[in-house]
Amino acid sequence: MTDRRNERHPQPVVAADEIGREARNTLWLELYQVVARVGWIFKTETIIMPAVLDAVVDSGLLRGLLPVLNRGGQSVPPLFAAGPLARVSRKKWPLVLTSLASAACFGVLAVAWPALAATRPDLLAVLFLVLYALFSAMNGLNQLVLAALQGKLISPGHRGRAMVVSVASGSVLAIVAAALLLGPWLAEPDGFPKIFAATGVFFALAAIAPVFLDEPADTPPFAAVTSGRSGGIIGSLLEQVGEGIASWRQTLRRDRPLLRLCVVAACFSAVLMLFPHYQAFARDRLGSRTASLLTWVIVQNAATGVVSLVAGPLSDRRGTRIVLVWLVALSSLTPLVVTLLSLVPHEHAVEWFWIVYVPLGLNPISLKIFTNYALELSPAAADHPRYVSIVGAALALPFVISPLVGMGVDWLGFRPIFIVGAAVIAAGAFFALGLPEPRHR
Repeated sequence: MTDRRNERHPQPVVAADEIGREARNTLWLELYQVVARVGWIFKTETIIMPAVLDAVVDSGLLRGLLPVLNRGGQSVPPLFAAGPLARVSRKKWPLVLTSLASAACFGVLAVAWPALAATRPDLLAVLFLVLYALFSAMNGLNQLVLAALQGKLISPGHRGRAMVVSVASGSVLAIVAAALLLGPWLAEPDGFPKIFAATGVFFALAAIAPVFLDEPADTPPFAAVTSGRSGGIIGSLLEQVGEGIASWRQTLRRDRPLLRLCVVAACFSAVLMLFPHYQAFARDRLGSRTASLLTWVIVQNAATGVVSLVAGPLSDRRGTRIVLVWLVALSSLTPLVVTLLSLVPHEHAVEWFWIVYVPLGLNPISLKIFTNYALELSPAAADHPRYVSIVGAALALPFVISPLVGMGVDWLGFRPIFIVGAAVIAAGAFFALGLPEPRHR
């Protein structure tokens, strides 16, 4: 009897070890995202980055380049990195490296800004766009690795809770940091270098957390054999690109829900194309001041934290599909709110413009839910990077017309562009209704 009892003991012990490992890894991944989110508030894409560019040169065309560089950088490099990443046995080290590379981009900008702002604003604008593109590429790779680690280390029923903890806690700390530091720096004539330096410091601090992940080594799904390839480095690279394109086509042809998800993501990208123009509208049409940027940043981050408290538990209990549908539908309200405010007397509209950034707070949660849904659609852990990168590419593809959106704002005005954008986002919510719930498949 004693021998039989001992034979039964190992299974629960192993299960307990796995539960403990997941809890520890979840804690470190949450800590990573909390610290990174504090750094992110200093470079909020919807508010701070467009304001930085406008401080150098006020151009709708250049402002329209920001979403192109943002989504292009975040989506194209991951497409080519998905295959190599699947062959990496421990993915925490790429997360560390991409975090440090992101920090370095803002470190360079913090050093270069004081030297060029007064003497060569044209050169500074070019440098800013180049560094912004490099950062976006690093951030895209970073998010791909983070998604792969979450898919590997956190079970589907716990990812919503992890999102709540990281987003809600990160939002609170980010708002405190913004109130203490970002506000005074925005009020200073030479405050941008301090903002860039703070962003770099927090990204570098976040890179410490992945080191402590208890990540088991993966068995690569296929061997990285390169000896049989010819043509040198360029030939090998072209061959990898060809293999990647063939793999993406086969995956989309085989998985119809993934194809529909890509359509939804492409429609949702209108949200991301329009956001640089909201603060420009408030400044040019309503006469808002720089001090308003702090209020908008706080409102957006507070909305993100509150929404995560609902979206996270709901996705754990009901699945990601219903959360995705509602988030995309509600995101269509942002351009409509701006359009309605354009009809209100300017002195009142500028006081209420912070309302615009309430639905904009849905954006970070929506992007996380797109990632979680792609992870659940993926048939195996080895496919996680490919599925996430395909959805990222769908988000990026419409951004080729983003400069045209900026030109349309210059030529036609804000209102027609915002109305068309709202209609496109609403169409994405309609297509999302046809998505299946992966946990029921």
